[in-house]
Amino acid sequence: MTQKKILLIDDDPRNIFALTAVLKSRTYNCVSCTNAIEALEILKSQKDFDVILLDMMMPEMDGYEAIPLIKEIPHYSKIPLIAVTAQAMSGDKEKCIKAGADEYISKPIDIDKLMHLLNLL
Repeated sequence: MTQKKILLIDDDPRNIFALTAVLKSRTYNCVSCTNAIEALEILKSQKDFDVILLDMMMPEMDGYEAIPLIKEIPHYSKIPLIAVTAQAMSGDKEKCIKAGADEYISKPIDIDKLMHLLNLL
């Protein structure tokens, strides 16, 4: 099986550090950035990501604004995008899916659930 490449977008470097460590230990290749504007630049210049993990609540541009812009990039219109949010209230999953996310996971991230999602995609 080829190694999957994941783009992690989260404004908290601690979340990136922890998630990168876990994913790398499971043979995923991770690239990260701390805002959606930088993520869009990365996605426009690199065409080899298999999955995008996007924090929904970030300053400047949140995930709800970023998802449609990511999906407009031709190579990434069909790439799985998982919304990651600390908001785990009723209706949040539906709001993320309606915004264009393919899947949803709440914080703190359940690693077993995340691995299950990644294996499905």
